[in-house]
Amino acid sequence: MTLPSGAGEPAPRPAARGRFDIIVERIAVALALTGGAILVAVSITVSAGVVGRWLFGREITGAFEIVQIGVAIAAFLFLPICQLHGQNITVDTFTDRAPARLRGGLDALSAFAYGVIALALAWRLAIGARETIGSGMVSSMLQLPFGWAMAVGAAALAFLAIVSLVVGLRHLRVAPR
Repeated sequence: MTLPSGAGEPAPRPAARGRFDIIVERIAVALALTGGAILVAVSITVSAGVVGRWLFGREITGAFEIVQIGVAIAAFLFLPICQLHGQNITVDTFTDRAPARLRGGLDALSAFAYGVIALALAWRLAIGARETIGSGMVSSMLQLPFGWAMAVGAAALAFLAIVSLVVGLRHLRVAPR
């Protein structure tokens, strides 16, 4: 849903949150902070490479590999907090004037569908990670293993599926009867 200002409306939060909800939120926040730290490290790497090239005529070997893998991991780590706080892009042109109960039901259905898709992607990415780790595939310059980054992405997607279930249930609980 979108507010008149254009900002996304946070996912509904029931008045009494259970222990599981609190644990899910803390994990999502920890993953997002980790993703942020990774992006800071990537930014420092890029900045150091630019400054090194400018001052010394040398660049950081394999910096693009660090950026590629770091940004991919960070993106996966941000997905759960975005879902938990209702910050994913939504199109509600046809539902913004619908009754609250219908909107809540559609939002719940959307969250459940997102969770199923995230679970399917996690499953396939985990298989790809296992095969990549097994084959020993690494990056060309720094010999960084791709499979472990894929495994982190698969774990983050699996957690996203759990978050989507929590968000869907929240929508059902707070939808007016």
